[in-house]
Amino acid sequence: MFEHVAPYAGDPIFRIAAQYQADQRENKVNLTIGLYFEDDGSVPLLACTQTAEQRWASQKQPRIYTPMEGLASYRNAVQRLVFGAEHEAYQSQRIATIQTLGGTGALKVGGDLLHEAYPDSQMWISDPAWDNHHAIFGGCGIKTNKYRYFDATTQAVDFEGMMDDLSQLPAHSFVLLHPCCHNPTGADLSPAQWQALITLIKSHQLIPFLDMAYQGFGQGLDEDAYAVRAMAEAGVHFLVANSFSKNFSYYAERCGALSIVCADKTEAELTIGKLNAWVRKNYSNPPIHGAAAIALVLTDPELFQSWVNDVDAMRARIHAMRHAVHQHLARLAPQYDADYMIKQQGMFSYTGLSLEQILRLREEFGVYMLDSGRISVPGLTTKNVAYYAQSLAAVVNPD
Repeated sequence: MFEHVAPYAGDPIFRIAAQYQADQRENKVNLTIGLYFEDDGSVPLLACTQTAEQRWASQKQPRIYTPMEGLASYRNAVQRLVFGAEHEAYQSQRIATIQTLGGTGALKVGGDLLHEAYPDSQMWISDPAWDNHHAIFGGCGIKTNKYRYFDATTQAVDFEGMMDDLSQLPAHSFVLLHPCCHNPTGADLSPAQWQALITLIKSHQLIPFLDMAYQGFGQGLDEDAYAVRAMAEAGVHFLVANSFSKNFSYYAERCGALSIVCADKTEAELTIGKLNAWVRKNYSNPPIHGAAAIALVLTDPELFQSWVNDVDAMRARIHAMRHAVHQHLARLAPQYDADYMIKQQGMFSYTGLSLEQILRLREEFGVYMLDSGRISVPGLTTKNVAYYAQSLAAVVNPD
């Protein structure tokens, strides 16, 4: 029935991760997939979520359908976490929030609504980007394009190029932005740059879609939400997707949310209805297990503090690995500029390595990263960080 359909080539991240699994060498390092690992190489199961799951299960509630927009307690907790309980947009109830199937589901539902409302508008995505962004919005029927974002020479944001590209877009163009921990580069805008960008967005009537998948992994839970809160404070109407996969280590539960900042409470209520229409056409109702646990963690003071401590510890470990790599390379390859490891933040970093160097790392040393040179920093541990730095030094040092 489908023999005439082109085969799926597979996702490059999972393909390279599979090569790592098949590698029989003891000294091998997996820096491909975006999972947070503890220093012993395990994926953590947080105590706060285990407690919340047990409490919720003990209530023995019937497993009826959730509302299309998701659990009310979850949605409210998301708004308080992302925007802050004292933010005017939250207090005035002008934010429309739905529970989604991870951050990816939020992007999909938001993309569907945007395409319905502005069928002629196109989406502009950073270069480089998470490849799935193009796939998701393309699947919504939206044509996607690229704007300049990363300067390979400086290993930092090409802010001038970014602003120049976005300043030329027609009104109501969609712009995909990362509030923190940019994927794949780890290079973020400063608060001053965000303010300049917000001014441009308002003057050119652009429609921002913020994808915040790593809140808490950059500078802190509140600090990483700076762009979201500043944009809402400036009176911009925009969409924001957030995910709890990483900061709750809750990948399989697919817990995310889509929030749309509206002009007032009336528009927010209208927007919830439109979002529900798209949810109904897609998956109809979100699941309850993970959302109920997260809602409890975010609203119970003791569990919330436990979670904050966990996020702080995860962020600190990522920072420690970045500094360890930088220190090793300063000694092993002094001519190689590894400052990007401590200037970039979050789970990912862009190494700037050539494909030839990347393939050599895989074949000779068993060090696996994406073809783009992106590494997932939590794949580094105190046991393998020195080996990684030695391997990297071997391919960047002159013969």
